[in-house]
Amino acid sequence: MSPMFSDFSFVNHGIDRRGFIKSVGATGALLFTANWTWAQEKPAKKYGGEGMPGGTKSDAKLFVAINHDGTIDITVTRSEMGQGIRSSLALVVAEEMEADWERCRVVQAVGDEAKYGNQNTDGSRSMRHWYEPMRQCGATVRAIIEAAAAAGWGVPIREVRASKHSVIHALSRRKADFAELVGVIASFEAPDPISIRYKSPRTYRYIGKEHTHSADAASMVSGTAIYGGDIRSAGMVYAVVARPPVLGSTVESFDDSEALKVKGVLKVMPIEGADVPSGFKPIGGIAVVAENTWAAIKGREALKVEWTSSPHDSYESEAYRQSLEEASTKPGKLVRSVGDVEAAFSKAKKTHAATYYLPHIAHAPMEPPVSTALLRNNFLEIWAPTQAPQAARTEAAERAGLPLEKTRINVTLLGGGFGRKSKADFINEAVEIAKAFPGRAARVQWTREDDIRHDYFHTVSGEHLEASLDRRGKVSGWLHRSVAPTIASLFGPDPKHQQAFETNMGHSNIPFAIPNVRIENPEIAAHARIGWFRSVSNIPHGFAVQSFIAELAEEAGRDPLRFYLDLLGDDREINPDELKDGWNHGEDPKKYPVDTGRLRNVLNVATKEAGWGKRLPKGKGMGFAVHYSFVSYVAAVLEVEVEKDGNLIVHKATMAIDCGPRINPDRIRSQMEGSCVMGIGLATTGEVSFENGSAKQSNFHDYQVPRISLAPRSISVHLVDPEKKVELGGVGEPGVPPIAPALCNAIYAATGKRIRRLPIGDQLA
Repeated sequence: MSPMFSDFSFVNHGIDRRGFIKSVGATGALLFTANWTWAQEKPAKKYGGEGMPGGTKSDAKLFVAINHDGTIDITVTRSEMGQGIRSSLALVVAEEMEADWERCRVVQAVGDEAKYGNQNTDGSRSMRHWYEPMRQCGATVRAIIEAAAAAGWGVPIREVRASKHSVIHALSRRKADFAELVGVIASFEAPDPISIRYKSPRTYRYIGKEHTHSADAASMVSGTAIYGGDIRSAGMVYAVVARPPVLGSTVESFDDSEALKVKGVLKVMPIEGADVPSGFKPIGGIAVVAENTWAAIKGREALKVEWTSSPHDSYESEAYRQSLEEASTKPGKLVRSVGDVEAAFSKAKKTHAATYYLPHIAHAPMEPPVSTALLRNNFLEIWAPTQAPQAARTEAAERAGLPLEKTRINVTLLGGGFGRKSKADFINEAVEIAKAFPGRAARVQWTREDDIRHDYFHTVSGEHLEASLDRRGKVSGWLHRSVAPTIASLFGPDPKHQQAFETNMGHSNIPFAIPNVRIENPEIAAHARIGWFRSVSNIPHGFAVQSFIAELAEEAGRDPLRFYLDLLGDDREINPDELKDGWNHGEDPKKYPVDTGRLRNVLNVATKEAGWGKRLPKGKGMGFAVHYSFVSYVAAVLEVEVEKDGNLIVHKATMAIDCGPRINPDRIRSQMEGSCVMGIGLATTGEVSFENGSAKQSNFHDYQVPRISLAPRSISVHLVDPEKKVELGGVGEPGVPPIAPALCNAIYAATGKRIRRLPIGDQLA
């Protein structure tokens, strides 16, 4: 916390700046600053973490502090929203330091790209981009500790080694705890990065090991963890905002006379909104500010607002679905072309076509958006559950009219995010309130209704596929048209085509051995804010492609598993640059080729463990799907039962993932389990529909997340070892795409009913 706010009393997670300075005075904690001139910052390159704004940094003085009692504070730059990344990154440092994990504490970095490098927590890239920098930090600190011990004992450094939070000189049987060396470490410079010695994987105690403790689990389960909504301050004001019901609408007039009569209401004020396309800025509205959130909500209920008309007033989901399907039957922008699809179709023994539909989806994290801002003495401080603190800081500074160095973002724990909290609109609303109440902390709270009705929705999508089968029952031609409003509509003047990063999520980058392929993207306009959602466009593309392959297998009269494996062809590595546009989740295609052998392996493991091919009683069925996304490979097999009344029971889910080297196996399993439940929810009940331009759903009574009854009776996750050395892959997002198609394929096996439109809803009745 900035010293100028030393009288600002609030609850904060971890160690705030003021508290840390006080602890240094009491314990003599040593930050690695003395005589440290080296700071290894990776230059910006074309791909991956090195190509992200801000890059990555491996300067140990930023990330490691040792206290005189031997406890170690490890700073992490990624936001924690249940995926365990704070623990996983800190474990990497602790491993290379030879630190005792029980004596380590995690400190959340403030939002500062210039200091910490890129801090965006998205794209399933936190570990694969930050593993090496954090590993280097840990190894560097261990080298310093060993050098300090060797000098103190007057022995060659080669005779000294760190082990389990101590340094040992075996020849003289001397041993020193890290705490005993704090006073002398500062006189030793960091070694040349080239000379750093890393631990052998054979000696790992944390990396790749099972049942590693979480740094946040105890506080989370005990209710003491601090999320965005837990920030409190004496004199704080609370606000809710009445926002335009339709994209592009603005306030025409408002009457606040009744709202101001509500006990506790302090002020009613406009919130300036950005013109469409609005990016991540607020959409405007009227804020009701009060002494507590309940008074603000009641004041908003009494508020009367007239809204202007909007070009999107006529947005209606059923009509839009029809326009999607109509567009998908006509040629569109050519994305990829191989061979001659028309000739393959004309010579085919059989052709097959199908159209699939997926609606808008809301993020609906457990914690709705919330942010607290304090403007005092020309300095702005913010506390927020944000996935993109540096972007939030930049936009907040701009809205407050302050230079960046006069703005600070404190990142709390996130009660879920899924991409929603990478947008700073809710943070900027808090800044606007803080400007009207200088010297008092101002909190903007979104209700669940706000959260669902004014989300950055996952794109609605229409997917049309056609294929030809030759006389051997093999696919000779493949046509896929994907029609969906693009995320780019947030930023540009009505772009109507998906971008390369969207089409290369299971659409144009299919890895099948098909001689004739045509991928098209017809245009469609956006009528709602489209935003990143967990797995992004892999969800609609994966659903359509994996469902269609199962249909083709039936047309060919073959077992779906054998059919799919034949479709993959020989094991080979495909350079994504050879596929149109070549986007590969931002990673270097030379390091991350699309490997059909790894797809085959995860599918073989999942189907074997699930007992694929076993006879099931009437009303039960099994289905699978497999998908490449975020440079990882995931297969899922679901075993379901559909009762006579249409009630769906998922008896078993079997998943297999190859994400390359495994840093924290427990978290990989938990992410796959969570992806499975979330994917089932999206497939069965997840839908936001529009009428007269407004979202119809408002809370969990009509936008349902999966209940316990829909969760699989059992979920088994199998971690697949790649057969060769590969790079780290993603984990948080790639588990979702195969779930919906595996579920629908299983439903077909159980009932003979094809599901091509999500959510399933009452289609089984």
